Amino acid sequence: MYAIGEKPGIGSYRDESGHTITLNDPDDALPPCSRCGRFQTTTWTRVP
Repeated sequence: MYAIGEKPGIGSYRDESGHTITLNDPDDALPPCSRCGRFQTTTWTRVP
């Protein structure tokens, strides 16, 4: 699992709410969930 701001590498990631994003650059960082609010503790999991 990865936290907001981590740079886990190229690939697709899903948060615990089911939102999926794709990082296309190794320097991209995982963002906060745009729908979850300001004070969140979103964690992301790599999608196979």
